[in-house]
Amino acid sequence: MTVKEHLEVLLAPLLEDGDCFLIDIIIKPSKVSQKVTILVDSDEGITIQQCTSISRRLAKQLEELEVFTEAYTLEVSSPGLDQPLILPRQYKKNLGRNLKITLKNGEVLQGSLSEANEENIIIQLPAPKKKAKVAVDEASLVRQIDLNDVSKALIEISFK
Repeated sequence: MTVKEHLEVLLAPLLEDGDCFLIDIIIKPSKVSQKVTILVDSDEGITIQQCTSISRRLAKQLEELEVFTEAYTLEVSSPGLDQPLILPRQYKKNLGRNLKITLKNGEVLQGSLSEANEENIIIQLPAPKKKAKVAVDEASLVRQIDLNDVSKALIEISFK
């Protein structure tokens, strides 16, 4: 079992307590100590207190089980707005928000996330800013995207 898989097993009961879910585990080795970052969230959003509780309980288990033989730094955090959406559950949580989506074919789309399920999402593309000579078909502004075709999806922050 890899360290990442071991961490997933240890985290499962800790996350179920607060209806949280694991997004990613990032392990970055360095000369001094490796950094273990665990990104978690919940459908209602995760609090600092929840992250702290998970971190403390996990750290205790890591020490008892001696998972890491060398020095490490443990960080349990919610994903920031700069983190891409990975799981279908994250898309569902962000309905109504604007996304910038890069597809695996290189196409980049920007629009409002209107629907999401386990396999695909639907985004509402903005109407063209310039008045077109031919009326824009509203159906052409709604785009269904298979999640397997998404290379990267980021929430767009609006300061308006």
